[in-house]
Amino acid sequence: MPSKNAATAIPLPRSWPERIKSAILHTISLAHLAITHARGWAADAVNPRARQAADIERLGTEVAMLREELAVKDARLRRTFPHRRPHYLPADRMRILELKAARGWSLAQAAKAFLVDQQTVADWLERVDESGPAALVQIAEPANKFPAFVRYVVQRLKTLCPTLGKVKITQALARAGLHLGATTVRRMLKGPPASPEPVGSTGRNGLVVDSAGEAARVVTAKRPNHVWHVDLTAVPIVSGYWATWLPWSLPQIWPFCWWVAVVVDHFSRRVMGLAVWKKPPTSQQVREFLARTIRANDATPKYIICDKGCQFWNDGFKRWCKRKRIRPRFGAVGQHGSIAIVERFIRSMKDEFTRRILLPLRQAAMSNQAKQYAVWFNQHRPHTSLAGRTPDEVYHGKHPASRYPRVEPRARWPRGSRCATPNVPIRGKPGARLELVVTFHAGNKNLPVVQIKQVA
Repeated sequence: MPSKNAATAIPLPRSWPERIKSAILHTISLAHLAITHARGWAADAVNPRARQAADIERLGTEVAMLREELAVKDARLRRTFPHRRPHYLPADRMRILELKAARGWSLAQAAKAFLVDQQTVADWLERVDESGPAALVQIAEPANKFPAFVRYVVQRLKTLCPTLGKVKITQALARAGLHLGATTVRRMLKGPPASPEPVGSTGRNGLVVDSAGEAARVVTAKRPNHVWHVDLTAVPIVSGYWATWLPWSLPQIWPFCWWVAVVVDHFSRRVMGLAVWKKPPTSQQVREFLARTIRANDATPKYIICDKGCQFWNDGFKRWCKRKRIRPRFGAVGQHGSIAIVERFIRSMKDEFTRRILLPLRQAAMSNQAKQYAVWFNQHRPHTSLAGRTPDEVYHGKHPASRYPRVEPRARWPRGSRCATPNVPIRGKPGARLELVVTFHAGNKNLPVVQIKQVA
């Protein structure tokens, strides 16, 4: 008869100790796969409690992983001799004290959380009301004079909107009425008190080939709705596609990623339409999306430029274009810049938005998020290739916000002197005191709307 412990007597492979670490990684990767599938089922469940439970569990998992990251970083810092650890800046000390008050920590709890001595936190509290540049604890306050105040505005804007480079900061402030040069912004960002350059877009020409695959003339956008670009991209939901088994990647379908289609007007860089799918769309779905975009904008382009993906490089798509009296143009294989306009938008969308938020698992929610970014992109985001104008301003022929009269915070600045590009007259009297107001489109912290207001 088999013994009672037969289940525990199964021999393990001889080399199992050599594979234990690989087995752990495989197990975690498999668990990640199973959990993602379960979350995807719950996100589309009919029962609202199931969807709510899935959201709660997902957020709880995200918090647990962030805590694990902090634990690893804290462990590394603890191995450094205390006297060799970098000192906290005066502003950081104030932030620590604010967090201590908000969480109700004792001296010992605050010291443990930030890897300092308990007496150090006590010294900060005793000297918190000191003033002057040598104060142990400081808060950032806007100054009245031009250099300090404008530096504060620029650094504060960089803190609130870290994705903005020096050119985008100058364009955003110019639209709000404060004109600065890119070199001035760069100097302010590097100077005290310490709190990448955006890649320029391509020009208005794109190298394309005709439907026969032969080199054709360069298509130049002469007006809005003359040339449209369309492209597809996969947007990861779970941060990446890597897995520990063959073929070392997760399938590029929901719930691991969303497929997004984008139509961009070549002349104005305006997003004309956007759609989201759970898996790579068919050519028929893409044609239906393009038809909806044409109806929504009440405009039909003369040219549509796309790549040679299976959704476009087929007879059905070409017949559809012929019925719509649209000339399809296909990006030249191996030629840099052939569909650069739409690819540049996709890069901006991922860098500025999708990689900075926890993407939803419900298709309606993802579509809403993507459309919010498109609205912000069209209405509020200045473009270097458009001389600081927004796509809507170019598309609708509006007067650029950056060319309205500006405010001048320097009291002794001669009224007739030139300012940073674009040069416009002064509104009101020089020496105005300003206040930076940053709101967020649809409440999303990654979609800033910058304003400058005069204060008494």
